[in-house]
Amino acid sequence: MTRGAIFDLDGTLADTAADLLAAANAVLVPEGYPELSLARDKPFAGRGGRSMMLRSLSLMEKPPSEAEAHAIATELYPGLLAAYELRLVEETELYDGVHACLDQLEGAGWRLGVCTNKPERLAVGLLDALGVLSRFGAVLGADTLPVRKPDPGHLIETARRIGADPARSVMLGDTSNDRETARAAGVPCVLVSFGFAAEPLEELAADAIASHYDEIAPLLEQLCPDV
Repeated sequence: MTRGAIFDLDGTLADTAADLLAAANAVLVPEGYPELSLARDKPFAGRGGRSMMLRSLSLMEKPPSEAEAHAIATELYPGLLAAYELRLVEETELYDGVHACLDQLEGAGWRLGVCTNKPERLAVGLLDALGVLSRFGAVLGADTLPVRKPDPGHLIETARRIGADPARSVMLGDTSNDRETARAAGVPCVLVSFGFAAEPLEELAADAIASHYDEIAPLLEQLCPDV
């Protein structure tokens, strides 16, 4: 059966944190809310736009109530998406070794897909701007299906759309959300150490941890050998 390598996007294929936080600040700061910083708030970049805005609100001298904070985040969210679309790749870059890794996997017969909680249109636009969109058989975003990660249906449908056996697929990500998705789908998970995770990766009980893209193809062959 055909094997599938299913990639997360933010913090896994590309370091998008600087552009995500800058887009959030473009909406937050004019409204008088605290500015987010890359050094302090990078983990929040991988959790979505609302998470970044809630992080800013939590830094206020007198933070709003939980209900008020969510209402503010919901109101500001469309502006954040618009600001982000204007600067998709101002500072964003693929991680070192991505192209060579994809070459290796394709050469070994793996089907490649992207399963991300970024809105699909922005995910497609970002991958296109980075020159790798054509490498993936399918890109499924947060709004592609009625479900999203960590629901296993998001990963399983990604595998199906690239023509891979979901049971013979591996999830590649950088956070607990990716690990939970893989666990729910019953497939192995490789986490990268250079992503946006806030907690030590060892606590997430991934099947493997990669510190560079040149480690990923061999790890996938170990976790899902060709038969």
